[in-house]
Amino acid sequence: MEPVTLTTDRLLLRTVGPQDTDAVYAACQDPDIQRWTTIPSPYLPEHARGFTEQMAPGGWANGSMFTFGVFLPAGDLAGMLGITMRSLGVGEIGFWGTKEHRGNGYITEAVVTAARWAFTRMSVDRVEWRAEVGNRHSRAVAERAGFTVEGTLRSAINNKGVLRDCWVGSLLPSDLGLPSTVPYLPGRE
Repeated sequence: MEPVTLTTDRLLLRTVGPQDTDAVYAACQDPDIQRWTTIPSPYLPEHARGFTEQMAPGGWANGSMFTFGVFLPAGDLAGMLGITMRSLGVGEIGFWGTKEHRGNGYITEAVVTAARWAFTRMSVDRVEWRAEVGNRHSRAVAERAGFTVEGTLRSAINNKGVLRDCWVGSLLPSDLGLPSTVPYLPGRE
């Protein structure tokens, strides 16, 4: 699949490439990004090159992962998000925001925009979010974007060789006022 570009009034969401390697490398020096995400730590220039030149383009090419850099109109990198396809109709979203642009709602806005795209263009009917228990900033973004936190999964994230508990949540098309591609019948207890 060819990469797509999404826009909002404040943001440009586009795939990353070699021209973004330095910005990705600089952003990933943030101790919070290294602590709460599964990126390598220490994060080296070759990690950024591999991400921007191979991983991101490769995910688009084979339809397994749709990575968007979150850019401001001036061209500054405000964050990154990706939707990884987990099963038929289910994608898992992950994201981070750059230190200097946190607290402006950019990542929440980008998450909603990318989820809306996945629901309307990619036949996704469930976007899952997972974050290590304790990552309150990620949880706040997910909740502001409309995700329902569904619980805690034990030993469900491997972060740098250590299994950790994680929160899990979901966003459905109906949460954004959109139709599903297949009927949904909620369970009854």
